[in-house]
Amino acid sequence: MSSTNVTRIRHFFLLGFAGLPLKYYALLSVLLLVVFLAIAGGNTFIIILVKMDRLLHKPTYLIFCHLALTDLAFGTVTLPRIIWKYWVGDSLISFPACFVQMYFVHFLGATHSFILMVMALDRLLAVCLPLRYVAIFTNTTVTVLCGASWLMPVIWMVSVVLDALTLPYCGSNVIVQCYCDHIGIMALSCEDTQEVESVAFGLAMFSLLFPLTFVIASYLVIIVTVMRVCSPNSRMKALSTCTPQLLITCLYYMPRCFVYMANNVGFTFSVPLRITVIMTYSLLPAAVNPLIYCFKTQHIKETLKKKFCSSKIRA
Repeated sequence: MSSTNVTRIRHFFLLGFAGLPLKYYALLSVLLLVVFLAIAGGNTFIIILVKMDRLLHKPTYLIFCHLALTDLAFGTVTLPRIIWKYWVGDSLISFPACFVQMYFVHFLGATHSFILMVMALDRLLAVCLPLRYVAIFTNTTVTVLCGASWLMPVIWMVSVVLDALTLPYCGSNVIVQCYCDHIGIMALSCEDTQEVESVAFGLAMFSLLFPLTFVIASYLVIIVTVMRVCSPNSRMKALSTCTPQLLITCLYYMPRCFVYMANNVGFTFSVPLRITVIMTYSLLPAAVNPLIYCFKTQHIKETLKKKFCSSKIRA
């Protein structure tokens, strides 16, 4: 393939929600803006709250901060461009910007998945080794594990993007998605992409299934350990400490596993439905997670009550 074919496409066209009538563009842009503000505001609030309150400088809440940062970054990377599309009708995204967005979409997804694994490890040690938990799982340990969760995907995501950049793009420039992702971009190449897609798919499955396997195994061990406790009250107390983590984990993994399983058994989604499902499971957890942190975590609830009461007294 000649070099002219490689550079023929200067911009990509983000299709967004296929078939949506023009009269709903403004309404959709407002809805997406509300989602973005919820993601940005909620996750920023969690990060600042944990940072400012020394009582929350504990492993569990530091993990929440890392998850909030990935959610905040993902919403910032994906939503402003699609909001702009439906607000002013501009669907074009430059060739370099599309690949940069693709990198961060998959990098942040992998990072989030590995941090969920760290969160499962946190609960596993807290329930199964309560007397040694404080000594084993320190803030330093969390920083190292979460740092590794951020650093590991950096290397292979760079290689995935570089592999994709070497392919020629000389056909359609319409990406059937609301943001640039690997599948959408690969579909536009005019050369065989099987090898590149196989490598990317293998890395994606590793970053999804390896943490998921560890998470499932961890919570199974937790359940078995809790069931051995004689007192029902002790069981409920132990399980309640895992509730926020379970909700956050289920919100992230269950929709993705459903879509993958549906594709494997031959069930196909229409293009508008597929895009809607992907956007929902990509963005809804990022908007909902701060509420789970606040209303399902006892120490954060107590901290918020104290701050609210003190503000009322000062007023």
